[in-house]
Amino acid sequence: MPASPSGHGTSRTRSWWGWGYADSHPDDAECVAMGALLPGTLARPLPIPRVADLAIARPGVTPPSSLAHLVTDDPEVRAAHAMGKAYRDIVRALRGRPGRLPDLVARPTDDREVADLLDWAGGQDVAVIPFGGGSSVVGGVEYRGDTHRAVLSLDLTSMNRVLEIDSVSRSARIQAGALGPVLERQLRPHGLTLRHFPQSFEFSTLGGWLATRAGGHYATGRTHIDDFVQSLRVVTPAGSSTSLRLPASGAGPSPDRLFLGSEGALGVITEAWMRLQERPRYKASASVAFADFPRALEAVRVIAQSDLSPANCRLLDPGEALLSGASQDGSSVLVLGFESATGRVDDRLASVLELARAHGGRGGSTANGGGASADRDVPADAAVNAWRSAFLRMPYLRDGLARMGAVVDTFETAATWDRIPALIDAVRTEVGSAALKATGHPATVNCRLTHVYPDGAAPYFTVAVAGRPGEEVGIWDDIMAAASDVLHRHRATITHHHAVGRDHRPGYDLQRPEPFALALRAAKDALDPHHILNPGVLID
Repeated sequence: MPASPSGHGTSRTRSWWGWGYADSHPDDAECVAMGALLPGTLARPLPIPRVADLAIARPGVTPPSSLAHLVTDDPEVRAAHAMGKAYRDIVRALRGRPGRLPDLVARPTDDREVADLLDWAGGQDVAVIPFGGGSSVVGGVEYRGDTHRAVLSLDLTSMNRVLEIDSVSRSARIQAGALGPVLERQLRPHGLTLRHFPQSFEFSTLGGWLATRAGGHYATGRTHIDDFVQSLRVVTPAGSSTSLRLPASGAGPSPDRLFLGSEGALGVITEAWMRLQERPRYKASASVAFADFPRALEAVRVIAQSDLSPANCRLLDPGEALLSGASQDGSSVLVLGFESATGRVDDRLASVLELARAHGGRGGSTANGGGASADRDVPADAAVNAWRSAFLRMPYLRDGLARMGAVVDTFETAATWDRIPALIDAVRTEVGSAALKATGHPATVNCRLTHVYPDGAAPYFTVAVAGRPGEEVGIWDDIMAAASDVLHRHRATITHHHAVGRDHRPGYDLQRPEPFALALRAAKDALDPHHILNPGVLID
């Protein structure tokens, strides 16, 4: 059945330079208070950057009249599409050096317009950067270099409709430019949900999730967007590709796997058939404290290898627990959650709590009764609430610390359980040492597990240290180089769910087998013969 279209649904202004909404950023006083926690930061925050202060060149190319109605060269729009929301992007904007702005920003409304824009760009040597919500934290939506005549940012957010819903198969055909809230708002009247909630949910699109193989709501089981895909439609300079919509197939290599995670380097994802589910009616959550982090790791492994499949199973080390307000006494905290559309989840939560306590966990009482209906507002465990609030607020606080001259950001990885303890210890030690060497200040290196599997886990690290004025980007690059080296030596992935982009490209080159790299280059040559699509991402 067709589904009605929906707009963005908010009049709030997105920040062109920082995370999220402009009215949610910390004020100067809050920035100063945060900076006081990191000795060596600035006495007062850097000013909020203004587009009017940027040196913005005139566009280096003019679109044909047939495409002019899709394209703008407005300076503020160009600035907002110049880069993503990584720490290094925030600092570059604060310092008035955002890099090369796109010459033009296009907002197509259908596949034909996407194809026409790609045809024009290919003939004019114009690089095309596919752009969803612009929340990339790995340099995935900017242009670096000078080998192209001009740069076009291809903003897909006007293609934001749920086009068709199959309630029998419980799936929907959705345009790739739909932001998370826009998508869910259109599914809600049908009692269905995609239920993919990355931290960037408000500010990222379905196409972005697919192009980066994003991790989402579930800490176990269906952790990546890949798990929800039935088929993809992709527009490439060589033509359009639409895979057959199927529940599963063993027919050769999957065409969808070619484009999932391709980050716009092989084609522009414009639509997808996605698996849906009924909205959950029953939820329960709890937290468990551990005095010993290694025992907490062991508890999480046992839980991940059970058949209980909690929706949330996130372990915070003492530093991360303190930062989020989940614990003040030096404990590690395990945040647990269950949900179901069909039945209460008390028994599964109780079983997981029993496993946690058997490994030294303390507490675990549930304020919501262990299985209350999600249709009612019910209180959750205090530590769970603290973690959830901090999770959503943290990117804004990072930007506030950046204004104080701090070097602060995150990176994530995944490895098998046998490597996890040594990996976490090595990151803490070596990345901390690299930060001290680069800045002269001691660094905070915290860890949490965001997703867990029977055979391994995804550690997510936060690094914070006072920087040196004007040298923040170089310092962060040095720290990330040290982190990449640790991950490679411990046979951990360069990224679990943030994508490769340009920032993680050296680590990705080390990780992938060379025969696969050869095949990927051949695919690039065949699908993008003029090499205009997101140059520098994944392959040259």
